[in-house]
Amino acid sequence: MPFEIERKFLLSAFEPPQTAVRQHIEQGYIAIRDDGTEVRLRRIGGSRVLGVKRSASSAEGSPVRIEVERELGEQEFTELWPATEGARLVKDRYTFEASGVTVYADVYQGELAGLRTVEVEFGSEAQAAAFSAPEWFGAEVTGVKAYKNQTLATRGMPGS
Repeated sequence: MPFEIERKFLLSAFEPPQTAVRQHIEQGYIAIRDDGTEVRLRRIGGSRVLGVKRSASSAEGSPVRIEVERELGEQEFTELWPATEGARLVKDRYTFEASGVTVYADVYQGELAGLRTVEVEFGSEAQAAAFSAPEWFGAEVTGVKAYKNQTLATRGMPGS
């Protein structure tokens, strides 16, 4: 089973390093359940992906989720995209190495402009627990519902 183990933090300021790889992401949600299960569509550059994520643990705020993704053709994506109306977000993702880990920094656009987050994925829960965030990371928001992409896509900027 494909697991995703990640921690998420806010960024107050961000200047991507020259080594960063930038990807433009359009993301929309077809279904979101109360237990956090989500079905989403993503266009990442030339790729189109249908993904399903759900919690792998009953513990609130757990960094472990089950994630399954499948490539879609352009026609399939185009036919499904209208189902995401009212539950979309756009962001630029910068991927690079820092502090001994791969970092995914997201700079949101549109109604979420000004929001910046950073995620780090791990191979195990022990690695996630042992990780010490560098000083340039802001407050940790792992498991905070207001900062989950599905909530950002449906409710907008936290506190607004």
